[in-house]
Order: sequence, then C-alpha cells, then structure tokens
Amino acid sequence: MNQADSSKLVLQFRGGALADLDETAALEEDLIDVLEDSAEVDGHDVGSSETNIFILTSDPADTLRRAMPVLKRRKCLPNLTAAYRPLAGEPFRVIWPEGPQTKFMVI
Repeated sequence: MNQADSSKLVLQFRGGALADLDETAALEEDLIDVLEDSAEVDGHDVGSSETNIFILTSDPADTLRRAMPVLKRRKCLPNLTAAYRPLAGEPFRVIWPEGPQTKFMVI
C-alpha cells in the first residue's frame, strides 16, 4: 500500500462495547484476517469512554465494507462510529453510521 495515497480509518467503539484488551486484540486479529493485504490494522487505544482501532487503507469505504461481517458477528455496530481522513491530516469524515453526524474526535 502506498502511504502517500493512504487514509487513516478509525473504528470507534463507545462505552464498554469492547469489554477489555483481550476482546480488542481478538477483534484486531479478526480484522487482519478478513482485510488481508487490502489494509493494515495499525493498532488501538483504549480510553475511559471509547476504544479506537486504527486502520491504514487506500479505500476506507471498501475496508469498512469488508470489515462489516466481523463487526456484525461481534455485535459491535450499535456502538460503532467509523471515520477516516487522509494521512495528511484533514478533518475526519464519518462513514458509519450513515446520515447526519456530530463532529468526530479521537480522544
């Protein structure tokens, strides 16, 4: 993947959607398996009110589409917001859930 054309996709889970670090790591492994070489899972951070998984990708919408079966199976969708921005640092654009959004932030 060409870093110059990459975006950072953030899968943000609110509250206790991911119970602990083991569950977060297991989800990352599932994402690595399903995304294969199309994107790079680039780590996570865990805060008191959210957990973020970072993915480098040249096609954020397709990457999210490919990840959806894993996210549905793990029942993550009700607490998920997915947003991306070019690595150059423009503001994040929310792509899930669809519809009007509030401002997206990674805390």
